[in-house]
Order: sequence, then structure tokens, then C-alpha cells
Amino acid sequence: RCRGIESSPAILAMTDNSSASETCAAGATSGDPHRWLEDVLGDKQLEWVKARNADCIGALGEPKETQLYSRILAILDSKEKIPQAFRIGGKDGQYLYNFWQDDQHVQGIWRKCTLQSYKTPTPEWSIVIDVDALPPPTVGTAKTWVWHGSRLLDDGPRGVTDRALIMLSPGGSDADTMREFDLVNEAWVECESGGFAMPVPAKSQVAFRTRDELLVGSDFGGDGSCLTDSGYSRVVRSWKRGTPIEEAVTVFEGEQTDVVASQYAYHDRGFVHEIQLRNITFYTSAYKYRRLDNDKLHSMTANEDATPFVHVPIPEDAEFETFADSALIQLRSDWQPPECSKVFLAGSLLATPLDDVVKDAWMNTTLLFEPTATRSLESKTETKDYLIMTVLEDVRTTLTFWKYTDSSWELQEVSGDTVAVGESVRVQSLDRASDADNAVWLWRDGYLVPDSLDLATAENCCTSAERVKSKPAMFDASRLCVEQHFAESLDSTRVPYFVIRPAEMPMDGSVPTLLQAYGGFEISMTPSYSGGIGAGWTEAGGVHVVANIRGGGEYGPRWHQAALKEKRHKAYEDVEAVAKDLITQGISSPAKLAVMGGSNGGLLVGNMLCRPVASTLFGAAVCQVPLLDMKVYSRLLAGASWMAEFGNPEVPEEWAFLRRHSAYQMLRHDCLGLPEDGAPNVADDAALSVCAEAGNAEKWICPKVLFTTSTRDDRVHPGHARKMVASLLQEAAPKGKAPVVYYWENTEGGHGGAADNKQRAHMWALSYRFLAVVLNASWSAGCIK
Repeated sequence: RCRGIESSPAILAMTDNSSASETCAAGATSGDPHRWLEDVLGDKQLEWVKARNADCIGALGEPKETQLYSRILAILDSKEKIPQAFRIGGKDGQYLYNFWQDDQHVQGIWRKCTLQSYKTPTPEWSIVIDVDALPPPTVGTAKTWVWHGSRLLDDGPRGVTDRALIMLSPGGSDADTMREFDLVNEAWVECESGGFAMPVPAKSQVAFRTRDELLVGSDFGGDGSCLTDSGYSRVVRSWKRGTPIEEAVTVFEGEQTDVVASQYAYHDRGFVHEIQLRNITFYTSAYKYRRLDNDKLHSMTANEDATPFVHVPIPEDAEFETFADSALIQLRSDWQPPECSKVFLAGSLLATPLDDVVKDAWMNTTLLFEPTATRSLESKTETKDYLIMTVLEDVRTTLTFWKYTDSSWELQEVSGDTVAVGESVRVQSLDRASDADNAVWLWRDGYLVPDSLDLATAENCCTSAERVKSKPAMFDASRLCVEQHFAESLDSTRVPYFVIRPAEMPMDGSVPTLLQAYGGFEISMTPSYSGGIGAGWTEAGGVHVVANIRGGGEYGPRWHQAALKEKRHKAYEDVEAVAKDLITQGISSPAKLAVMGGSNGGLLVGNMLCRPVASTLFGAAVCQVPLLDMKVYSRLLAGASWMAEFGNPEVPEEWAFLRRHSAYQMLRHDCLGLPEDGAPNVADDAALSVCAEAGNAEKWICPKVLFTTSTRDDRVHPGHARKMVASLLQEAAPKGKAPVVYYWENTEGGHGGAADNKQRAHMWALSYRFLAVVLNASWSAGCIK
């Protein structure tokens, strides 16, 4: 679900090295007494982490000794989970492949079985790669390998998919290694035999161009000269089989100020496309395109082919894809193409012949989707002949089908309503190559509805389907119900949110309630089934709330852009509005209401801790892998790539609004009144946050809070959480301003916070234990033994 800090499709590069901590310390302000904690692997810093972890476990108990931990781990390891499996090899492919983790395969196995066997209750799986059996990594604190997926060879209509590039991360960091794998013989292709391998961890972009050529973006040479200011690949090279990577030839370079640069070639329904892409910012790009000849593709490398690339003349904030000989263009802003009478709205999806696009001719454009005030395009799935769109109507899902025949698009008539409140449907191609055929997987679930998997075809718009798998309930939902409500934000904007609660509960504010929100990067919080939340919270009697606040994608680009940069406070006002609505309805009360969020959502939680209104609405908070210090975030790890979302703290005008929701500065300087010494780019008349308004600091008390993060997080620096906790413990607590502050840092896990199911169960059991205790839940004692 996540495309923002959680996962960006364009951002796949950055070396993992010790210089990151040095850069962090150099970039920190001289007036920050806690900047020493930005040294991720320093001995003194890790001792601090060890001490905080001990304090946390000492106060809340060891999660591994609890029934809740055992139950969550059993859910994560359950053999009754539905394995996501996809065919490799096109319609003639014999096997479905799946990556699986359980109690016997802690780091996981990549395995395969036939479709016929997959349909049975007990498929006959064959192990292809056993990650647990691999020699352990020797990088930093990493003790295990974490599966990062595979990149397949697509050799076109005349070839076979018999090779894959396997990506493995040390400890769960974004940085990973690559090795080539033979799918037929199920063996690594050793370098001595001409196999491709990149054993040094880096967040490299790498993919087959042909069987004997890779296109690679990475930190070539390890000196940073091939990286952008954001720390991602700026240079793409063509690497021929049988040659050292040092001899790879540069074929494309982006600008130093870009986020990332990439080049990729692929087969598409009888056509071969090659694209050069500069991600200028997180939301703006520049595309160049050339159509390739299949014979020429296999006879010359990317640097040898002199076919020119042509600029794609679309708005910089639009996304460009292909479908056979048609271009698909998704807009983030209104656009009227040259010599076109119609203005296409932000959030629209257009289709235009590729031959017309490169000529900047738009007369033959087909409008595949147009948004409304309540309707947005959530995602799209391609098959051989169909484009399937997942559309949200007030955060409720429906499917739309278009068929592409003879270079023409035709809308298919489909009968059917949106799914029920609190439920979802997802569509995925059966084959890893979406143009293999028209078969699709249909996934259905909801907050109280366990996953089910159907096999269907786009040829009848999925009107009939074969039920293949159903997951049994992981928690007792018989006494629960789901509702959708709308709160009115401070500027009267209507904000939707879901409530999962006991059907029979007193509306007197006495029920512990957990509110989750994200509010960034155009990511939608749509309904899904979570056995962990059910077992850890709602089954016991807690209320779970999911808020679809601005900054997300629930209503398309306009909903996202409503909370960008200087408008970020709108997302936080939306959370406050939902919290007030819950209290007004009697669903919860400040003493019983908690907020939880991770990554960008961690910044949201940081604001909820400090804002004068929010800090009185919430009794507790869980802040996960958070972004908090917005003064230096752009200099820490991947932070520079997110400046299109948050702003650039080096620009005085942008720091002026960033300062208003930089949780670390809000805490130390606005809530606690500590001097802001040595802060660059802070004008004398710069507006502070609402925390600094008269009388707010005196009344402010931090809600009870648990912070969790990971030492191996090389996306959002763990220094954000470390420094916030240090300030709360050393500067706020002695003043009686922070009554309960706990911190847990996992030494593995990357940005997800955990590297395997045991670590995930530990983190979630700890979080639910904390919430039950501090919200005085009736079941809190049951969390212990």
C-alpha cells in the first residue's frame, strides 16, 4: 500500500555505509545537545540504546513471555495464511512462485508449485531458495539476510524466463546485494560461469535489458560521485555478461539535484520500449522514450544502439507508462494539451497513441478516468488485453474495465455496486508478466473479513470467479461492527474515518480507542484484514479507528496536495477533528484515546504529542520509525528525496513553515522554552508553532508515549527517535512534562522495524501491551502472562 517514505517505485538506490552518521552529525545544528545520537553504530550510542531498551522491558515486561506475543507470532507464522503466488514463464509456465516465512523458515523460503496443486488445501511446494540456509552477512549489526525479491529476465516472445536476479538485504536495510539465479537448474550462476553479482550492499537499481546485459544504477566506485544529492543513483550503466562491473559503460546520467535517475527496457504486447527517467523531485519527472527493434535489442547493447531518445511532452508532475503502442498518462494537476479543447483534471488517466505522444499531438486522446469530488483512481492492473482500474468512492472500492483492441480503447459494461463499508477488493495479474494472458487474482478482505482469493478473468470483467483460497478468522469478530463516519475539520473539510468497535458498547468514553493515520505521499488507508490488530486490540474490547486524513490519496491528488508543505498542518487538524468527533460521540475520551503512526505517520504522532489541542485529546501515543527533526531531515539518509513533500529547510521561506510542524523543535523550543541556538535560516520574525502561543507551553503535558525504531533503518534515520526520546527524558521529564516515555530500538529490521516474524511479534506485542497499560484497559493484566 505504501509509496511514500515506506516505498517509492522510483527510488531504489543509496549505499549503506558508515559515513551516513558523519554526514548527519555535520548537518546537525550546533545548538543540538542530542546530535551525538545520530551516530548510528557508535559504541556510546548503542549503549544508550541498550539502556533505553532495558528500561522499556523492565517497565512493561518481556513481550516474549506473554500470551499476546505467542498469539501474534502464531498468526504471523500460520500455515493457514494465503500464500501470494504468481506464475513465472507466461501462459506456458508450469509453476507459481511464492516467498514464505513461518516458524520453521524464519528468514523465509522462495518456493514453487503448480497451479493445480496450489488450488488444493495442501499444495506440494518445492523449495527453490532457502534464505535461512545461506551464510550470514557480515555487515554492521546485521545477523541475517532479508528477502528483497527477484527481478526476472524477459527475453521477449522468442525467449524463456529462466533467469532471475535475487536481492538480499543484510539485516533488513534498504541496501541489498544481488546474485543471478538459474530458475531451471535452481542454482546460483557463479561469477566464474559469467553470472552477474553485486556482493557489496547498496540500494542499487538493476534489471535485465537482455539475457546478457543489465542496466545498473549504483554508487559505482563507492565514492558517491555517481549519486544524486539525495544519495540515490545518478548514473546508469550497461553491464555486459562476462565483464567486470568496472567496465560497464555509462548510458544515462541525471542531474545532481535530481532524486534519482534510471533507464529500463521491456517487452510490451509485441512492442519493445526503452525509457530514460529523471525523478526531478518526488512528484516531478522527465521522461525520454525510444521504441526498439527486437532483433536490434538482442544484437547490440544500450550504448551501441544509436536510436535517439525523444522527450515525452507531458507535465512534469504526470506519470508515463505504456500499454502496447498506447501511452498511459496519469495527471497530478489540471492539463490542457496543445491544440486540445478539453482541460483534463488532476487525477485523470489518459490514453494516447505513442506515435502521437512523441509528436506532441493529442487529438486521439481517450479519457479513461476522470475524478469527481468523491471519486478517485486508487490503482490499476494490466492484463494482456485489459486495463482494470480500482476506483475509490468515499473510500469504498469498485472496479472498472477497459479493453484494448486494434489500437482502440473500449469501456466494458459491468454490473455491480461498491463493496460493503470496511471491505476491499484488489486485483493482481496471475503471471509476473502482466501481458501473458487475461487471468487475474481477486483478493477480498476487510477489517472484519478474512482474506479470500479467487481466480478470475478480465474477459468477463471478473463477473464469475473460482474460489481458490480462504483464510480462517484469526480473531473473534462476532461481537464487532464496522462503521464509516465523517468529521468536520477546522476549515470545514469533510474527513472520513472508519470505526471498528464492539457492537454493544457504552457510549460514555470508557472504551480504550486506538486511532491510526498516515496523511502523506498520496497513500490511501483502505480497509484490510489484520489478525494482529484483531488479536491484540479489538477482540479484547478495544476500538480501532482509521482516519483518511488529507495528505493521503483517498480522494486523489487534490486530497494529497491539500496537506503539502506549508499546508501540512491541515493533516494534523484533520486528526484532531476525528479525535474530537470520537469524544463527542462518546466512543472515547482523552484518557482512553491513543494515536499511532509510523514513518511520515511518526511525524504526525510527534505533532500530536506537542500541539496544544492534540496533546489534550490523546492520553497515549505509539510513534514508530518516525521522522521528527525537520531541520536536518534532508541531510539524513534518504531525507533529501522527500523535500517535494515537506519542503527544504535550507530555504528560509520553507523553513519558516517547516518549523511549525518540526516536532523536535516544537518540543524543545516551543513546549519546553529551551533556546534555539545556532539554528541556520531562522529569521527573527519566523513564525513558531502553535505550541509557542501564549499560555500553551505552561499547560502542555506530553501524552504517555512509546517510541519504536530500528538501528538498521537506512531510510528514516533512527536519530530522529533517539533525540526526541533523549529530550523528553532529560529535559521534559524533570519538569514534570513527560510522565511516561518508553523507547525500543530493534538492532535489525530496516524501515519496517523488524526482520522476521519473531521480531514483528515482539514489536506489536510490546506496543499493544503499552497501550493496554497506559489506557487502563480492562484486559491489560492478560497481556502479561
